[in-house]
Amino acid sequence: MQASEWEKRLEALESKIAFQEQTIEELNQIVVRHELEMGKIREQFRMLVDKVKTAAPSLLAPQSEETPPPHY
Repeated sequence: MQASEWEKRLEALESKIAFQEQTIEELNQIVVRHELEMGKIREQFRMLVDKVKTAAPSLLAPQSEETPPPHY
């Protein structure tokens, strides 16, 4: 191969690498943003679960108050 062909191939590779680096950085920013959003959602879910637990008593009776099934 001639030097100009090598230079063209090298430039093409450099261009691809630059594009990939930009894409990786964009994807990294998206992942970070999603992780922050997931943290907020987890906290909201935890608060919702706590509210439901305090607002609604258990729908199941304690074991001591359970009547035995009819086949006993």
